[in-house]
Amino acid sequence: MLAKRIIPCLDVDKGRVVKGKKFQDIKDVADPVELAMRYNNEGADELVFYDITASNEERNIFLDMVERVAATINIPFMVGGGIRTIDDIYRVLHSGADKVSINSAAITNPTLIETAAAKFGTQCIVLSIDAKETEPGKWHVYQNGGRTNTGIDALEWAIQGEQLGAGELVINSIDVDGIKNGYNLTLTKAIADQVNVPIVASGGAGSPVHFQQVLRDNIADAALAASVFHYDLINIASLKQYLAQQNIPIRSVS
Repeated sequence: MLAKRIIPCLDVDKGRVVKGKKFQDIKDVADPVELAMRYNNEGADELVFYDITASNEERNIFLDMVERVAATINIPFMVGGGIRTIDDIYRVLHSGADKVSINSAAITNPTLIETAAAKFGTQCIVLSIDAKETEPGKWHVYQNGGRTNTGIDALEWAIQGEQLGAGELVINSIDVDGIKNGYNLTLTKAIADQVNVPIVASGGAGSPVHFQQVLRDNIADAALAASVFHYDLINIASLKQYLAQQNIPIRSVS
């Protein structure tokens, strides 16, 4: 069985790491380069960098910050936010990212996934889905940082994303984002049951047991979290030790 991954997330706005709840009430946290170095040293399996206002502000991602973070770490690095074209993807990868996360642009132009996967390889192309429950057992895809309901069914979009060539899916549950009551297991499993590519669960982590819950029973392949790591509520090395004790296959911290 492949090892499960622990992935800290840097939500960046105007050059600073920020965090909110349900994509609102955004507060300043720290310098992204300092946090990246810390998570690299603590044993994170990957790192994610989201420029959270680039799409809504219709601007390009801050590549200088991407370069600075990439130079600091030696683990896989995924970057998202404001990526709209093949040229954008090229620039982000050239700046040091190993993967790109596409969200709003893929909704507007689904062929972007297909073209990008053919040019750069499916392993580089990640479809990020911001989903919110609109009625029991039904989720819609939101875009522009969770601001706009597209009306697209999240499960159908996940299936289409895989068919177009996305090599991985990040499932962000807006309903539980920043609440710390646990990942949205129902949503994550519903999508995992429909696709064959790796699933990264995002939103809601508050304790080590939440990671254990979402990484067991073929629900998610990786767990992404932000505030519990940013505010030292959970140490990554200690978390991985706990998960190993719970028989979750995990990479040891060297």
